[in-house]
Amino acid sequence: MSTEPEPTEDAQDTEDALDTEGALDTGRGAPDASAGDGAPEAGGDGDGAGEHAGAVPVADAGDTGDTGEDSAGEGEGASPAEGAGEGESAAKLSEAEAELAAQRVERERIERRKAERKQPVASGTKLSGTAADLLAAVRAVESGEKPVATAFREPAPAPRRAAPEPRPQPVVAQAAAPSAAAPETVGAVRRVLTDGGAPEALAPQVVAALGEGADDLLRADPWQLLRVGGVRPEQADGFARALLGAESGPRDERRGRSLTVWLLEQAALAGHTALDLPALVAALGRQAVPDPDAAVQDTVAEGEALLFQDALEQSGAPGRRETEAAEDEDEERPVRVLVGLERYALAEESLADGLARLINSVPKEDGSAADWDGAAASADGAGVELIRAVAGHGLVLHTGAEASLAEPAALLRAAHALGLRAWAAAHTPLGRARFAALTARAAAPDGTPDGAGPGVATVAGLLAGVEGPGRDTDGALDLDLLVVLDAPQLDVETAALVTESLPDGARLVLAGDPAMLWSAGPGRVFADLLAARVCPQVASRRPDPGPLGELVSGIGVGELNQVDAPGKEVVIVPVRDAGEAVHRTVQLVADSVPRAIGIPAEETQVITPGHGGAAGTRVLNTALKERLNPGPGRFGGFDPGDRIAYSPAPGRTLPGRVEKADAEGLHLSCGGETVVVPKERVEQSVRHGWALTAHQAVGCRWSAAVVVLPGDAAQSLSRPWVYTAFGRADRHLSVVHGVEQALPKAVAEVAAKPRTTRLPALLGAQVPAAG
Repeated sequence: MSTEPEPTEDAQDTEDALDTEGALDTGRGAPDASAGDGAPEAGGDGDGAGEHAGAVPVADAGDTGDTGEDSAGEGEGASPAEGAGEGESAAKLSEAEAELAAQRVERERIERRKAERKQPVASGTKLSGTAADLLAAVRAVESGEKPVATAFREPAPAPRRAAPEPRPQPVVAQAAAPSAAAPETVGAVRRVLTDGGAPEALAPQVVAALGEGADDLLRADPWQLLRVGGVRPEQADGFARALLGAESGPRDERRGRSLTVWLLEQAALAGHTALDLPALVAALGRQAVPDPDAAVQDTVAEGEALLFQDALEQSGAPGRRETEAAEDEDEERPVRVLVGLERYALAEESLADGLARLINSVPKEDGSAADWDGAAASADGAGVELIRAVAGHGLVLHTGAEASLAEPAALLRAAHALGLRAWAAAHTPLGRARFAALTARAAAPDGTPDGAGPGVATVAGLLAGVEGPGRDTDGALDLDLLVVLDAPQLDVETAALVTESLPDGARLVLAGDPAMLWSAGPGRVFADLLAARVCPQVASRRPDPGPLGELVSGIGVGELNQVDAPGKEVVIVPVRDAGEAVHRTVQLVADSVPRAIGIPAEETQVITPGHGGAAGTRVLNTALKERLNPGPGRFGGFDPGDRIAYSPAPGRTLPGRVEKADAEGLHLSCGGETVVVPKERVEQSVRHGWALTAHQAVGCRWSAAVVVLPGDAAQSLSRPWVYTAFGRADRHLSVVHGVEQALPKAVAEVAAKPRTTRLPALLGAQVPAAG
């Protein structure tokens, strides 16, 4: 094994690195790496956080979130509210619009469910102090009385859960797009913003966030400006002072309520569905709220947040715990008090209901036991266990790396042969195409079965109704078996839509690699289900092949091993600073990898930890465009042939290429599909895509990947990030290495940052653990 070349100013050194026997040297880094060069921009402009402008550091959300690889919001996608203000006329909705329409249907269903709930949230017992005051406020509001702060009394037994709501009806693809906000409304908001010293360009976003009458609402409560993405508390305080004068101050109840909601929204961007009450109170204190407890109580009383009490797990066997509880009913049960936004709280409850329905129901009788046994006998490895588990259960979890996808593919083929309406759904169009090849069929663009095998769609297309089997008369997906790939990417809202869309008797398989980055949106659905052990789990023992498979598998268990790479599958390129990292990256993509490895630039993807900084995606994309596709950027900075990352909705990124631009907008090709982005939405939903973050790259693989690790990225690295980034390469991986010992340390010691969720507690109340 040859040693790595020392970095010099000669461009040939990059070529020499690829001409040597590749190996990963865990102890070698870039000499004199500058930790200060290109530091990520303030506000968490790292992987997944920077695109939600104003995302706060973890401390601002109660020291429970993160702003690195686990935070939400990849891409510069327009929010549903922003999409509602566009007003472009189209005879047919785009996939993004159809997806948002499907989400609106689910929101309406959740609203109906909320309105029908007559009882307060199930609670623990014998609380005191702040938690008791908060719960009293909630119950007083629900009963129509004034909030009170009395001693907490033992609650009545929690009511039985109502039957699940009817599933959402199919989305009509030809529905008209939402109309734009009235010009007079936008104009009125501009005047308020100008009076408060805020940029009037924010007016469309303010109207989208606050709706009609936004100008009056903003004058009455200037801190409502925090509802607009990117606005920070200090900016809202200045705006309030300009409008209210002496009336404005830290003790203003309006400020306390708005900051409470803002902190919960920042926590959601970091992946939490709720926050522990003490963490939220502490975060409010850091925002100079004089009485954080009162601020939270006021927010709950006004219905802008919800309070929950989830029983904590007690030690001992379940039977023993039940016996002890029956013997001593007066004994206090420890509870965890959480505060969350209604949107995510109700989605998580809906998800728990849907999962419990699948787990507790008997799957539809499709084929005899002998037929399923015969299908299992024809499989190999963990595929045998998977087929047998699916035969008798409504929900099954399957774990494994890329090679393990052969097992869900075998399951789908077997189910299709038994006559089941079997479908798979991947996270991205590229993932859909890869899995379709495994099922031995040529997938049509919409995934429609051609008679040769089961169908394959994307999750977003399936839910929006633009891909997949369509819906039956009850509004459920017209299928018997659904395999959802890339399951760690499911956030609580998407997962709730999936489970509520399944018909009674259907089977659901969630398949994915638990070592990958979690979802961009709030929740950790797959990890929570694995920990809850409420359904069969099948772990694949099929390893990924070759030196790349060996390297990535080791990272998954916390080991960064040296691997023999006789075919230059793994190459390390040391760099001294961020500027050299950019220089080397361009050399690798444009010259060295095509010449030494035989992989063209079009099949090579650059991955870096963040968008900002001296070696983030913005700087790298600028340098790569100048080298690979120079042009004037006449249409919003883009030219035909540019590689792009298109975000049709927050948290979703579709790699693609610019085809052309005309009066209709920017024409893109994403995974073989044509997408037209109107001119007014280009800036917020399209960015150059030669370089992506790891979160944007999830669900896709390329022939070659160049992972850039500048010195300033050391603090943002974690084991899931490195595992995900390195695993995007099929044939060749180049690592532009400037973080010295931070890389092996991150792999060995830095696990995924925890997320606060309620799904395990909600499931525990409905489904017994599987032993």
